[in-house]
Amino acid sequence: MVMASVIQKIIPHYSFARWLLCSGSLQWYRHPTEEDLRLLAGKQRGKSKKDRKYNGHIENKPLTIPKDIDLHLETKSVTERDTIALHYFPEYQWLVDFTAAATVVYVVTEAYCSIMKPSQEMNISVVWCLLVLAFAVKILFSLTTHYFIVEDGGERSVCVTFGFFFFVKAMVILIVTESYLEFGLESGFSNFSESAMQFLEKQGLESRGPVSKLTFKLFLAVLCSLIGAFLTFPGLRLAQMHLDALNLATEKITQTLLHINFLAPLLMVLLWVKPITKDYIMNPPLGKESVPLMSEDTFETMRLWIIILLCALRLAMMRSHLQAYLNLAQKCMDQMKKEAGRISTIDLQKMVARVFYYLCVIALQYVAPLVMVLHTTLLLKTLGNYSWGIYPESNSDTAVENNPLPSSLYSESPSVNGKMKVTVVQITMALGSLKNIFTPLLFRGLLSFLTWWIAACLFSTSLFGLFYHQYLTVA
Repeated sequence: MVMASVIQKIIPHYSFARWLLCSGSLQWYRHPTEEDLRLLAGKQRGKSKKDRKYNGHIENKPLTIPKDIDLHLETKSVTERDTIALHYFPEYQWLVDFTAAATVVYVVTEAYCSIMKPSQEMNISVVWCLLVLAFAVKILFSLTTHYFIVEDGGERSVCVTFGFFFFVKAMVILIVTESYLEFGLESGFSNFSESAMQFLEKQGLESRGPVSKLTFKLFLAVLCSLIGAFLTFPGLRLAQMHLDALNLATEKITQTLLHINFLAPLLMVLLWVKPITKDYIMNPPLGKESVPLMSEDTFETMRLWIIILLCALRLAMMRSHLQAYLNLAQKCMDQMKKEAGRISTIDLQKMVARVFYYLCVIALQYVAPLVMVLHTTLLLKTLGNYSWGIYPESNSDTAVENNPLPSSLYSESPSVNGKMKVTVVQITMALGSLKNIFTPLLFRGLLSFLTWWIAACLFSTSLFGLFYHQYLTVA
């Protein structure tokens, strides 16, 4: 409630989302006015020779200018007033500011849990992380639906094609053994099924399990195909911005960071490929004796920290990518000047203004996958019962004991306080039973797979976009 009040009071005055766009580092290109184009074309506002009168009103012919006109676009820094007219700006501001607030809540909660070590309290940061993921998926779904509304474009076919591709890919990944991809899905699902059957037996119900393994994996494959379809155009757009940002970068360090940022999803994917990472770290080939460089718990913690650092790098390179996108206006103008013919002033103005108008859409396509990876990783740490320490203590995955109701509660008179105490204890026992079913072992497998899958989808689509913009577009 405190953070919700902070969001309501402070965000209208101090917004992290507005700061990312309006700090003065982003420059956008203003479209020329009709008067400017008339002066460049050497035309004055016509005398009624080119105006035709029909039924008492004047119909003006659209003004056209040569495509090779000597036009130089004016640049302007992005200000808060400019962002009012941007498409999807409220959604962008809400997602970024809410994610920042949720991250602060998570950090404070983790500090409190590490100091006080509460045993029976619910970790409220889990709710905030789930809300962030829900908002990110909702925004990506909203952006994807626009591609299905457009009738003429081929974006709908691209989304459907990639959705089926990722469905097949997910089915293949789910049958790979744990010796290659170390998610822990098999052990997590087995633990979930056994705990659920024990719970149902205690309730006097006979069951072979809540769901079969085939149904569980089929549901995961459908979910993965939807995530892949949502991340299709963010990945394609990222590839184009990466190429443009590389052309703009002049320093070697900036180019290196851009390359690392583009390969960040691949590095995340390799963290769960056991023969490449864990086997070499846990059992490095150092002569006849194999001395592990770190314990398994330390490796899990290092994996979490690497993902967090790569997410921080992607956020730091956000402005470079957005500026590369804004430069598309000048790039389109340069391409137009190489063509022959004429273009109407309205079409030219739309071509330039469209780039800035969709800035927040591009920002959402850049930020939403980053938010999903980051908060899925935070959920993996919390629900998977991991530690942030480089040398963490051994985690005990023991189930929560089901303490019976104290007999004193039943012996008391049925007063209001007594009934409230009984209700509280019953709710506590119900939550304890759920903890016995949804164990950290299950969350480790499920959230590890989802984190890996989001990174894999983003890298697959961005790699295809890199190939498309580098070779197919040129051809």
